[in-house]
Amino acid sequence: MSERLQPGDTAPAFTLPDADGNEVSLADHKGRKVIVYFYPNAMTPGCTKQACDFTDNLDVLAAAGYDVIGVSPDKPEKLAKFREKENLKVTLVGDPSTKVIESYGAYGEKKNYGKTYVGVIRSTLVVDEQGKIEHAFYNVKATGHVAKIIKDLGI
Repeated sequence: MSERLQPGDTAPAFTLPDADGNEVSLADHKGRKVIVYFYPNAMTPGCTKQACDFTDNLDVLAAAGYDVIGVSPDKPEKLAKFREKENLKVTLVGDPSTKVIESYGAYGEKKNYGKTYVGVIRSTLVVDEQGKIEHAFYNVKATGHVAKIIKDLGI
């Protein structure tokens, strides 16, 4: 199980493939605030709701100076299908090894329908312009989460 990050911690660096197979690095966003959200599985109801909510609010977030990156254990091919099917505008990257997901504390024990298992914990971390964690939200709900982030960030 990975340690959860706290505000003030340095955000772990990463470079992962996006839906087109191009590399996306956290360092590419230096000087901007970045919302990095972790979700379990593309094309599932909750993950679709969350990705659509981020897409619907992308202009509002960008105007406030935030970039958005969604991270899941999916391969680029699945991310591309997800993006096309749902007309997503948010940047999606894949972490099949889950190393980056674990480094952000977004991988561990979960309960679903009374069963306990290990997997991606739906989480959102806000990284500031200097690469430090500004906010860390773990075990978030897919529905209403983006609206809550916008409210918490004062946007």
